[in-house]
Amino acid sequence: MMSTAPRHPLLPAGAAVLSVVLWASAFVAIRSAGAAYSPGALALGRLLAGSLALLALWAVRREGLPPRAAWRGILLSGVLWFGLYMVVLNWGEQEVDAGTAALVVNVGPLLIALLGSRLLGDPMPPRLLAGMAVSFAGAVTVGLSMSGGGGSSVLGVGLCLLAAVAYACGVVAQKPALAGASALQVTTFGCLIGAVACLPFAGQLAGEAARAPLPATLNMVYLGLFPTALAFTTWAYALARTTASRMGATTYAVPALVVLMSWLALGEVPGLLTLAGGTLCLAGVAVSRSRTRGTTRRVAAGEPRPEKVS
Repeated sequence: MMSTAPRHPLLPAGAAVLSVVLWASAFVAIRSAGAAYSPGALALGRLLAGSLALLALWAVRREGLPPRAAWRGILLSGVLWFGLYMVVLNWGEQEVDAGTAALVVNVGPLLIALLGSRLLGDPMPPRLLAGMAVSFAGAVTVGLSMSGGGGSSVLGVGLCLLAAVAYACGVVAQKPALAGASALQVTTFGCLIGAVACLPFAGQLAGEAARAPLPATLNMVYLGLFPTALAFTTWAYALARTTASRMGATTYAVPALVVLMSWLALGEVPGLLTLAGGTLCLAGVAVSRSRTRGTTRRVAAGEPRPEKVS
């Protein structure tokens, strides 16, 4: 079994932060690309761009194929998280407003915590539970403040809920695979499996790409290279070094970052309630990832972390 001890204690945290920032930027990019591409075509184009970049890096690094024991987790995460999640999320965001989508999808970290505790034996320390509660309250506040009247539909809410379930199951399936395979191996072949699962949308992608404006296509490529290829790799790197529950709680920072990016990139000035909700999201993440003094001393002394699953 490969060691998951980081060379530097800040690297996993930095990798998690990078993933969250890039995933937040995806919401802005999807808004542009989604106007020209249907949900399945956008997911396939994103996954193809990500797969090409990841396969090139995998070939350069000569990491080889993942061990046999890792393939079950890679297959499940590829179909559920890379494939199903991206398609239904793209579709759901066409049916509901951004606030409702962010609120429903943020059920995901709660599901990760429950599944991680049940299936992976992840501990549920009080700080993690308290942080998740604070962040979820912030996500609810952001969602309600951004929701427009009458913009939601039963179909859209159902699709976003399905996306949250697929995301949670994909993360929990990915965790055991990282015990024997590298972050690059798990991400590369998970992304490739997701692309294969989305191949039925190839005809739509070809037709829409011929008509789509250049900015929409560039946004689709950006989604593949950065929020997919890079962010999923850094996520897997960080996930291999902590629990699925703690990593899931980190994604509660996404709504706050989306608000900030929409403000900067789209000129959408957030209201006081939105800002308050975003602050709660970030505060909850800080609490959920904090450690007691005793744990901090043990980590500094080189002792194994109690929440690590190997």
